[in-house]
Amino acid sequence: MKVVLIVVDSLGVGALPDAHLYKDAGSNTLGNIARCLEGRLSLPHLARMGLGNIIPIQGILPRHDCTASYGRAATISPGKDTVTGHWELMGIQVEKPLQTFPGGFPPAVTEPFEKAIGRNILGNVAASGTQVIALWGEEHLESGRPIVYTSADSVFQIAAHEEIVPPDTLYQWCQIARDLLQGDLAVARVIARPFRGVPGAFARTPRRRDFTLPPPGETLLDRLEAAGKQVLAVGKIHDIFAGRGITEKYKTSSNLEGIMATKELISRDYPGDAFIFTNLVDFDMKFGHRNDVDGYARALEEFDAFIPSLKKHLKSRDLLIITADHGCDPTHQGTDHTREYVPLLVEGESVKKGVNLGTLNSLSHIGATIAAYFGIPPLKNGQSFLNKLTRGQAYC
Repeated sequence: MKVVLIVVDSLGVGALPDAHLYKDAGSNTLGNIARCLEGRLSLPHLARMGLGNIIPIQGILPRHDCTASYGRAATISPGKDTVTGHWELMGIQVEKPLQTFPGGFPPAVTEPFEKAIGRNILGNVAASGTQVIALWGEEHLESGRPIVYTSADSVFQIAAHEEIVPPDTLYQWCQIARDLLQGDLAVARVIARPFRGVPGAFARTPRRRDFTLPPPGETLLDRLEAAGKQVLAVGKIHDIFAGRGITEKYKTSSNLEGIMATKELISRDYPGDAFIFTNLVDFDMKFGHRNDVDGYARALEEFDAFIPSLKKHLKSRDLLIITADHGCDPTHQGTDHTREYVPLLVEGESVKKGVNLGTLNSLSHIGATIAAYFGIPPLKNGQSFLNKLTRGQAYC
């Protein structure tokens, strides 16, 4: 038996009630993309599953013959960070926001970091990665000083040209930063951001690596591994959970690689139960953060085209779940994540079709349902909705 959980990174479906506190009122990643395309967004396979039943989407009508059950879920934890969203999916509800540094990092962080690596830093601002490379890339080439920056998320990011700072050295610097950023200064992720090219034509490379704070409690991944289940992490899942509870990892550098890895893992036969946990990062990294509406739409259509081939390999007791971790509305002001509901689609031969799951008040209910499906004892947070899928009345 397999459960496949695919996180379409940043595919929000409307602002949460407290979005105004994050300056995200009016955000709606999927809805606003469809609106900008004036109904030209074509997602026939996701629509067939029930995507258009979750919220009004221009050009994607509700279906009365859904193949999946559908709903939306809120993030109960404060913030709108990738780590927060994924941790909550696996049963960890963060009580206070992870530390952010909108004004840059204080001397208590920068001075010991500079001393440890033997170089001063450039930047130390909250900005997008493409901006900081454009602003300080040439100076970095001349001086060898790394570019340090952050965002609205809980991150410490280091950008360095691969010909000036080899990736292995950059990773060592990230580990130094990770060791420094603990306690009251802890951030969710330290991220290596290598790039190449020349001034005016810099481009980030696929050798990004995340150094993540370990989850502060037991997750569903820990439970599954302890129960002898296969836990297969595709994309940045391994990094998000600091490797905990994962039996195999598959690093990817694009949505396509993530989809192909997921497809191959679904087609395998396993001696026992398997949980395949995939993050498709391009939606967020390449399009949401860059306010690229057309690119985001193309990526959605490309993912949609793969849905039939993914479903083809599912067996009678397998379950496919498609959701997201937060929003990143490319039409919204700024380039940061947006605090939104996320979509939820659940499909499998052993569950009902067309059940309206409504609005879940926490992503942790998804993890609780997966635990119940595997027969794992309940997690601390979240309530399973499996009974709705197996005994609820099917309707659209």
